[in-house]
Amino acid sequence: MAIDPATGRRISPWPFAGLVLLVSSFFLYVASGLLAPAWAVALLLLSWLVMLVLCFAWWTSHPRWTVTLGLFSFVWWFAAITAGGVFLDWTA
Repeated sequence: MAIDPATGRRISPWPFAGLVLLVSSFFLYVASGLLAPAWAVALLLLSWLVMLVLCFAWWTSHPRWTVTLGLFSFVWWFAAITAGGVFLDWTA
């Protein structure tokens, strides 16, 4: 772990890894317009934005949870697109 020179506290790498995972899933959410209607893409982007805010809220209080949140963002996208395809007949 790195040490913050200003405060002397250790800097955890976990929130950075979680943020990288979350930001990398953004491409899937934006590209969902090829598979889902506009209202569904808007809801997916809203859910991604909530996850981003939650990631920053957990940055110092629960740094390891951010990695779980980043992984969950991929699972949530896959589940939403799959459910839309199965139950709402979304097609490409």
